[in-house]
Amino acid sequence: MPEQREEHDPTAGAAMPRSVRLRDVAEAANVALSTASRALRGQSRINVETRRRVWEAARRLGYDVGRCAAPDGGGRADADDESAAGRRAVGPSRDTRVGVVCLDLEGTFSPTILLGAENAFQARATAMLLINAGGNEALLHRCVEQLLAQDVAGLLVISRRTDPVAHLDVPVPCVYAYGRSSDPDDCSIVQDNVAAGRLAVEHLLSCGYRRIAIIGGDKAYVASRERMEGALDALRAHGLEPVGTPRFGPWDTEWGRAATRLLLNDDPTFDAVVCQSDVLARGCIDELERSGRRVPQDTAVIGHDDKPDYVAYVHPHLTSINDRNEDVGRQAAVCLMDAIDGRPHHGVEYVAASLIQRESTLPSD
Repeated sequence: MPEQREEHDPTAGAAMPRSVRLRDVAEAANVALSTASRALRGQSRINVETRRRVWEAARRLGYDVGRCAAPDGGGRADADDESAAGRRAVGPSRDTRVGVVCLDLEGTFSPTILLGAENAFQARATAMLLINAGGNEALLHRCVEQLLAQDVAGLLVISRRTDPVAHLDVPVPCVYAYGRSSDPDDCSIVQDNVAAGRLAVEHLLSCGYRRIAIIGGDKAYVASRERMEGALDALRAHGLEPVGTPRFGPWDTEWGRAATRLLLNDDPTFDAVVCQSDVLARGCIDELERSGRRVPQDTAVIGHDDKPDYVAYVHPHLTSINDRNEDVGRQAAVCLMDAIDGRPHHGVEYVAASLIQRESTLPSD
């Protein structure tokens, strides 16, 4: 048997060279990471000298500038490549990566929004890099810098609540989901909470209820104020006023119980209650039943958010407003990919809520 010759691999044991990152270019050019990204992408507000220094550093280090703008701010370097142009015409290419900053991945609604976004990105063969700020908004800018260092083509910011998020001055397209940007020109995809509040009241009216009370959530939240606005608008459109005093309070079952006791003391003639969350509705139903009222025979109750762990386990099963958070994430992802492809969206786009009918609002016999 002939002796087998052992082949020598000259790379064996040698460390593989690390690819040059945008951060390396920024450090070599002595500029901020965002400035380097702007310069390479041909963004405005970068002076000629800075742009030249960044491009020289990129070429010296061997940074891949194939998808960047030309140093004079003209078209992309591969603009004359027909196949690349064809890919851009139908959306981001397969090697496009986007960054997703989730301000609180463990938040009540964040996972559902993220699922909708992920499905949309996957449908367009777009990779998603996810980073979680852990509920600390002070970490937002650090998370953004980390994603920009990975050369993402765009950013999606998923807020932890419906209140406005500070505008991010970044060199790539950025879309905001759930909480709108503080800059009205930015693209923000949010729930239509005013319409949701209106929908809840209109459903009760369609079921024959006329003496409707309202239990609000935390007034510090935009969602609470907007849902209250919509509910009151719907009542007044029919020449009605809420029974008792609409009150705001914490998003918990204890406030649902306490607010119901206050309503019973104010004016016990109400025949239906709009609760601004399913958690509040659970407390409301508990207190109504403790006081001897049957739901829905004596008093109908409707919630908001359509949370599976509440609507299915409250008895009777709870009618609720579904905010369609998965659609919020999906629409935000589509808008981001459009912007990357040169078709940016601007302003606030609303996702309409839907009503899920269950037993708690059936008309009484």
